[in-house]
Amino acid sequence: MIKGIGIDIIELHRIRELINKQSKLVDRILTVDEKKKYEDLSESRKVEFLAGRFAAKEAFSKAFGTGIGRELSFQDMEIETDGSGKPFFRKPEVQSHLSISHSREYAVAQVVIEG
Repeated sequence: MIKGIGIDIIELHRIRELINKQSKLVDRILTVDEKKKYEDLSESRKVEFLAGRFAAKEAFSKAFGTGIGRELSFQDMEIETDGSGKPFFRKPEVQSHLSISHSREYAVAQVVIEG
């Protein structure tokens, strides 16, 4: 049974601007393990990666029903990829499905949580 569905879209230029203006943004959005992957990427790929993770975590928080805030922070969610490159939420440990996509201008993510 589906417990919740969430979707989020973000402009890549907004993330690029925020990275340049707010040095703490990456630490706020990415967990320690996600940041290790981020640091190994090219500058253009870093923007896509961060935007995708941001959109995915926002979408998860919408599907979860709380939004980002007291009950659920960016650090409470961690995304990994399986051997085929498919993203999934390692934490929190709930049955969920995640899709992240990028274009030249946007990153979008959709999450379905089962209950």
